[in-house]
Amino acid sequence: MQVQPYLFFDGRCEEALEFYRKALGAEITMLMRVKECPDPLPPDMYPPGSENKVMHASFRIGEATLMASDGRCLGKPVFQGFSLSLNAPTEAEADRLFAALGDGGQVQMPLAKTFFSPRFGMVADRFGVGWMVIVAA
Repeated sequence: MQVQPYLFFDGRCEEALEFYRKALGAEITMLMRVKECPDPLPPDMYPPGSENKVMHASFRIGEATLMASDGRCLGKPVFQGFSLSLNAPTEAEADRLFAALGDGGQVQMPLAKTFFSPRFGMVADRFGVGWMVIVAA
């Protein structure tokens, strides 16, 4: 069994995928736009003009696979009650990843030495997704 995060960016999915590609080296493995759906969609599922929005995407960061979508395209993504944990192999890489994720985002806990890690910090990226960057002790 496997649990995979599915992130709904509410209209900003393509922008988020490009951000993660640049910041984290994410590889987009699948992307389907609304207009490419093989089945008819209920007329109220997406607002008019959403045919180029992302209906479903899959991407890899390291060994992890995540999924994403534009969701209902209402322009108000909300990410609450969870964070994605990113394990960096070195302190230098943790610094780089933390800075990349924090570009346009908000630092919640600065990256620093803790009792459980030589480097740990928490940041919400520009889309509001929470990240915990850690180097194993």
